Amino acid sequence: MNRTDRLLAIVLEIQGRRWARAEDLAATFEVSKRTIYRDIMALGQAGVPLMAVPGRGYALVEGYFLPPLNFSADEAAALLLGSAFVARTFDAQYRQAAQRAARKIAGVLPAPVRAQVDDLQERLKLIGLDAAQRPEQAERLRLLRQSILDCRRVRFGYHTRSAPEGADPRTVREADPYGLLYMERAWYVTAYCHLRQAVRHFRLDRMRDLVLLDATFTRPADFTMCRQDDLDHPMRITVRVLFTPDVAPWVREAPSFYQTAAEETQEGLLVTLRVRHERDVVQWLLGWGRHVRILEPASLRRRLAEEARAMLCNFTEA
Repeated sequence: MNRTDRLLAIVLEIQGRRWARAEDLAATFEVSKRTIYRDIMALGQAGVPLMAVPGRGYALVEGYFLPPLNFSADEAAALLLGSAFVARTFDAQYRQAAQRAARKIAGVLPAPVRAQVDDLQERLKLIGLDAAQRPEQAERLRLLRQSILDCRRVRFGYHTRSAPEGADPRTVREADPYGLLYMERAWYVTAYCHLRQAVRHFRLDRMRDLVLLDATFTRPADFTMCRQDDLDHPMRITVRVLFTPDVAPWVREAPSFYQTAAEETQEGLLVTLRVRHERDVVQWLLGWGRHVRILEPASLRRRLAEEARAMLCNFTEA
């Protein structure tokens, strides 16, 4: 990156962070702190209104914004693809906002860049991002987004696949939603569940009769979406399984969410998983049929053997 590009990037970085320390900028742009100091001085001499506070770093004077930027074809394509993702996965309000944003971006592109972007869009497609197209799913997204913004509690019926044997998988929950997560073509809400007295992930398409309540909540100041569920309910069980060489490429192509490692051996692909409950991976393992062997734990091996015997009964002629 040449110096001119770096100066512009520094202003964008400070504008995006609000406050940025010299050491953080140096790490971001892979230069020395001395270079950052010189760059900051050059920006000040060029008329960029920067202020510095010891311990906090640099910030732009309130009200200062960069003029409209010139996007490269790749940058514009990335933004338009991002807006397409939002338009196809969020509710109507965000879908319309994303479409408006895409029109604004496309409208300011020079004709040659626009032609390149149109060509890229024809060659890059996002398939399968239609989770919000079902009306009931879009309505749940809208209500949960409102709940997160207003810090309002919700109530809903929930059907879980991980209920213990003999227990009713259908429950009514009251929860405080903290955030939304899109993963493996499904939406989840991370929320404090008052029934379980802990943070849980709820899949939106397993919800029924979702309503906003008048009760409000305060989101914990130290809450983070990443790893919070692991902290509350650590994955204590280690599962080791061996796949035959002929399916190893397909296992690598479609790994389990719980997979932590995969190693090629002479006997096949050795996969390690970390789970909270053995039932978390039963269906995934059964899907590989005779091509998978459970090395540990022995209890999971027995569970799959019992399941296989039960399946055999369904295919045995009377």
